[in-house]
Amino acid sequence: MRKWFAASAAVGIALLGVSLPAGTAQAASACDNAWNNMPTGYMRAYQNAYCGGDMLGQTASWDSDWGNGAGPFQGSDTNRASSVLNKGTTSNTTYTAVEFLNGTGTDWGGGYTCLKRNEVYADYLGDNYFSSGYNVNDAISSHRWLPPSSCGTFLD
Repeated sequence: MRKWFAASAAVGIALLGVSLPAGTAQAASACDNAWNNMPTGYMRAYQNAYCGGDMLGQTASWDSDWGNGAGPFQGSDTNRASSVLNKGTTSNTTYTAVEFLNGTGTDWGGGYTCLKRNEVYADYLGDNYFSSGYNVNDAISSHRWLPPSSCGTFLD
């Protein structure tokens, strides 16, 4: 009986090790699919990592306060993003980076980080930090479009 239990446990652990990369591949595929199916010229944010859960919103414009009742992101959208996408248009080659901030207001204060159009998406914000050193996951409060040269901190 002990040998059967030990053998079953070993097989279970081996299968677990094989299944984890497949889950990661499926997660990346979700962001690939989301990016491929979103309109050109937009950025998008999702509640969960790997483009899962609710889509918080998408826009081709800026929003200085994701928590107020105006703009493309509203109310409970603030401080909930765990993955973001950038499909900025190629017709405007100047403003192709999205700057995400953990502050609100048109003074664009607080820590920031950017996602370039050619980086496509950041599928897990938990391993990224704002310029202030604060973790990006569930901490984005506003965004705007900028030239990549205006950003000093980028999402991985």
